[in-house]
Amino acid sequence: MGKIDKALDALAAMERGAVAECPRCMASTRADMLLTLVYLALLLSVPLQEVQRLVWFAAYPIVAASLAGCGYGRVLRQSLYVLPLIAFVGIFNPLADRTPAFMAWGVEVSRGWVSFVSIIVRGLLSVQAVLVLTACCGFADVCRQLRALGVPPFLTTQLLMVYRYMSVLLEELQTMARARAARGYGRRSYPLKLWGAMAGQLFLRSVDRAERIHRAMLARGFDGTMPRYTAADRHGPHGWEPVAWTVAWLAAMAWMRFGRLITFNL
Repeated sequence: MGKIDKALDALAAMERGAVAECPRCMASTRADMLLTLVYLALLLSVPLQEVQRLVWFAAYPIVAASLAGCGYGRVLRQSLYVLPLIAFVGIFNPLADRTPAFMAWGVEVSRGWVSFVSIIVRGLLSVQAVLVLTACCGFADVCRQLRALGVPPFLTTQLLMVYRYMSVLLEELQTMARARAARGYGRRSYPLKLWGAMAGQLFLRSVDRAERIHRAMLARGFDGTMPRYTAADRHGPHGWEPVAWTVAWLAAMAWMRFGRLITFNL
């Protein structure tokens, strides 16, 4: 299986989620969204200088990813893709704030470096929490629940369209890659001019495919918003286990944020 095939399988798996196969006790997609929103709000409210407190917040994505079956290592690798963007947000903090914070192995560490590390940690943990949510509940279900919670329909529709048209682009790329391999006679290196022509062809083919899909949607009554699928909303196992899971994590998150932990204000 090639890289493009693996990417298509990953998109399909993320769209449908793994609620049915998830061994973790989940109440519903809304309950998991509530946990994620509370987690993000409490995580982002931690002061920049309390880096040690942020370490405790790593427990949620680690435990949730492990019980969901996707594995925390995979979630961590996926979150590293946004590391350059997160680092760019606080890259100037060490230059702007040079106030000494503490000494580490004889080296003076400034408050700017502490805040820079804090931004990176909270950024990665935030992305990991969202990745765990989509891996468990499915991207389509998350968008439907966002709309049910009052998010404007055009935003949720745009999210779904961008996500689904990624598969359209990958399918066209897969077709071109197979055609190139069939006509290349084992050749793997091509001149830059050929790659530029292929990029242009990929753009034209994907736009043409998108227009055909849009015409098909209009023929089936598409009015600019995705229909509500109440019957497709996924609900996890009933009983006290899902409620206990949600309540326990809400209490744990509140303790991580406001409790007396082993931290040091730098």
